[in-house]
Amino acid sequence: MADEHSAGRPTTAQRRALIPLALAQFICSFAGSNMNVMINDISSDLDTTVQGVQTAITAFLLVMAALMIPGGKLTDRYGRNRCFLAGLALYGVGALVSALAPGLGVLILGYSILQGVGTALLIPPVYILTTLLFTGLTSRARAFGVISALGGVGAAAGPLIGGLITYAISWRVAFVFQAVIVGVIVWLARRIRDPLPANPTLPFDGRGAALSAVGLILLVLGILAADDNVWLMLGLIAAGAAVLAWFFRSTRARERAGDEVLLPTRLFRNRTSNLGLVTQNAQWLVLMGSSFVVSAYLQVVRGYDAIETGVIFTAVTVGLLTSSLAAARLAKRRSQRTLIMAGFGLTACGIGVLLAMVIGSPSAWAFAPGLLLIGFGLGAMLTPSVNVVQSSFDEDLQGEISGLSRSVSNLGSSLGTAIAGTILVAGLTSTPERAYGLAMAVLAVVSVTGVLVAWRLPTSLSAADARA
Repeated sequence: MADEHSAGRPTTAQRRALIPLALAQFICSFAGSNMNVMINDISSDLDTTVQGVQTAITAFLLVMAALMIPGGKLTDRYGRNRCFLAGLALYGVGALVSALAPGLGVLILGYSILQGVGTALLIPPVYILTTLLFTGLTSRARAFGVISALGGVGAAAGPLIGGLITYAISWRVAFVFQAVIVGVIVWLARRIRDPLPANPTLPFDGRGAALSAVGLILLVLGILAADDNVWLMLGLIAAGAAVLAWFFRSTRARERAGDEVLLPTRLFRNRTSNLGLVTQNAQWLVLMGSSFVVSAYLQVVRGYDAIETGVIFTAVTVGLLTSSLAAARLAKRRSQRTLIMAGFGLTACGIGVLLAMVIGSPSAWAFAPGLLLIGFGLGAMLTPSVNVVQSSFDEDLQGEISGLSRSVSNLGSSLGTAIAGTILVAGLTSTPERAYGLAMAVLAVVSVTGVLVAWRLPTSLSAADARA
């Protein structure tokens, strides 16, 4: 579908397509954060620990990161709409399995595995279809703004919605809620038309898919092992790096031989895209890391229940929603580089306020100013980062770059929960204030690093400039 009115309002067909695509991003982001307010309830109901719940959350995010690149590639072979619907179906089944879980093992099967794989199938089509359906830079930025806003709101509002459901009924109903939303998305998506035909004869690089997934999994498992065995941590991280190096060498060899590869190495030769990918990783690392750390601290140390924790996180939701919805107007006045830098700067300030006001203060209101600033910062930069990366490549590479982009973002989410969560859990029972401060300080360093990376982006950027 051509975007004939790229400079004006979207057509009816474009609006009908955008609604289910944005809702899909919302529910997947919601799934990654709503578990944070259920830590005590799930631990008690399934006879597990905070670390057990952290493992389930990290595994969910990691499965998405590990399989997002293969998921993006499969869209070219089987069609974007077909993969979107298949992913939704698998996600819905996983949500129902999680709702009925008698123990942590079944919860990991339904939530971490089935929902994780389903997300890896359905998210790349969201970004590919948006790029193909909205061809003008202005209309595409607006569409990505809606999707990024709902994705950010899903992650930020997950604790509030999950807390309300858990407090009023049960944490299990939160998974039923997800299954219902998935059913609505499937019904709305029936009118989406794929602009590009599928190519069933396209070869699939199974070896590359396996190597990339194993490498990413080993890296994150290494971080999770940090509080148990330092040597095991170093060994897993080294093994993960070695497997990823093997993946890139294998990919280059297949390219030279003229074979189809999972991820063309030319994707990494675009400096603008590379910088944009780093900012995406850092954004989601900070968002999911801070969400887990603050939620666990509130429930385990302060003794707050799910609804109280969710209400406190309303500050993030308000900030993120406000700045995300203003993304299109902000993009007309400021460069994408400026917005990303400002976003990381606000986020770093928010973390600083959290550290200054929360430690030593018994008041729940001490969390609000810092969380509000974090929400403002993240909402301001989510859309520009997505647009920088997606607009850096032409249509023939949208499947690959969408998979890579989402993989990098979800890897950031899993790293945030793994790194900050591991630091917090390690000292949660002995020195909770110190563990909380150290975990948040690490996230502040990541935010400052994001400012420095974004500073290297071009000062003014159009789609043509990015591709050049």
